[in-house]
Amino acid sequence: MPRVQLALRVADLEGSIAFYSTLFGTEPAKRRPGYANFAIAEPPLKLVLIEGEAGQETRMDHLGVEVASGEEVTAAAERLKESGLATFEENDISCCYALQDKVWVHGPGGEPWEVYVVKADAGTLGRSATATGGDACCRATGPEA
Repeated sequence: MPRVQLALRVADLEGSIAFYSTLFGTEPAKRRPGYANFAIAEPPLKLVLIEGEAGQETRMDHLGVEVASGEEVTAAAERLKESGLATFEENDISCCYALQDKVWVHGPGGEPWEVYVVKADAGTLGRSATATGGDACCRATGPEA
C-alpha cells in the first residue's frame, strides 16, 4: 500500500524523535547517525527526520510517496512525463540508508516530491552515494532543483 512521506530537517534530532514517538505512539522504524524514520500505520505515513544545523528551525525538506515496487515508480514517471511535468529519475541510488529507485517532480511552489521504492534496507549503505556529509541525500538534482 502506498503511503505519503514527509521529510523534516530538524536541529534537535533526539528531541524530535522523542516528540514524534509520543505524538504517534511508536518508536522509529530506523535510526542511524543524523537520521530516523517512522513507519506509521495510522494514518499511513512515513515520517523522516534528517538532522540539520544546530539552532535552525525545523523545516520541510521534501515530500514523497513510498510505493511497493519499481514498476510503480516507472509507471509514475511515465504518467508524470505524459502530463508534461519535468521529471528526474534515479535508479539504484543509496539514500536514507537504503537502496532506492525514484522519480522526482516539483510542485507549482517548487516543493520537491519523490515517488520511490526501497529495494534494499541496509545499515551499511550511506545517506547518499554522492553526498558530502549527507546533504545531497533525498534532494532532487534534476532540471527544477
